[in-house]
Amino acid sequence: DKVLPELIEPYELRAAKLREFLEDVKPSLCYDIVPLADPFGPSVTDPDLQCLVVSEETHRGGEAVNKKRLENGLPELALYEIQLMKDPEHSQNEEEKISSSSLRQRLLGTLLQPPRRDPALPLRPYVIGLTGGTGSGKTSMAKLLGQLGAFVIDADQLGHAVYAPGGPAYQAVVAAFGAEILNKDGTINRKVLGAKVFGNQEQLKRLTDIVWPKIAQMVKERVREAEAQG
Repeated sequence: DKVLPELIEPYELRAAKLREFLEDVKPSLCYDIVPLADPFGPSVTDPDLQCLVVSEETHRGGEAVNKKRLENGLPELALYEIQLMKDPEHSQNEEEKISSSSLRQRLLGTLLQPPRRDPALPLRPYVIGLTGGTGSGKTSMAKLLGQLGAFVIDADQLGHAVYAPGGPAYQAVVAAFGAEILNKDGTINRKVLGAKVFGNQEQLKRLTDIVWPKIAQMVKERVREAEAQG
């Protein structure tokens, strides 16, 4: 099953689990689990291999392995193809085979288990970070959460407020990047400032080191405000 990269267990642990599973299935066989450093692994260099198990989807990959083996002066492998099980309930937008991708799609919005109280966590405030690219639905989701009683903190709004005259980062940003970033009315011209830091990692870090801690502090203040309101 596919999971987020940061949730993937260490290789040694995954290999041990795989070995345990394989030995449960058929303990009489000898299993040699090899880490793959490239798409082909030992399949194109090991002269002792005789067979490669492929599926309908990976058959062309098997043919690519054999092509590489011939280039390396090795005999072709016999390709043993397994059939994929068809999903009788697949919709028009899903794959025809039984697939974890289709299953995850169907489970969207489904509560898999009731929420458990963790005595180590305070009852409130419970802070949910909502992030995503442009057009991903952040505003709609924040609106829904707000209707359910959540105290919504808009980081974009704080990002604008932090630069405003009198805002927590205003003086430090002007001191760091000069009066040429100011409009006639004293407000910071975000386009001029952006041009100074765009493509310049050193200048960008200089700016974020000033601004981000101030935005984080503003968020913490809003969280305390939400807690005070219950």
